[in-house]
Amino acid sequence: MTWIRTIAPQAATGKLARVYQAAIRRAGRVFGIVRAQSLEPHILLASGGIYQAVVLHPDSPLPRWFRELIGVTVSRLNDCHY
Repeated sequence: MTWIRTIAPQAATGKLARVYQAAIRRAGRVFGIVRAQSLEPHILLASGGIYQAVVLHPDSPLPRWFRELIGVTVSRLNDCHY
């Protein structure tokens, strides 16, 4: 749960609503990490692009599972529940 104001999926409009709809299609729900950036949809889209470039890049020297493991480990060390 975030400690900042966020926009709930049912209250989203415009660009944010489209981002939320894509998240629901992809993952079945809108995770907190997405809602935490809901006040600035353009930043949310940019951070999603960075994530895709880092984790989903097909030419990375590290396998995807290892890149995702790094993310999980860092989140755990930071006591982040995402």
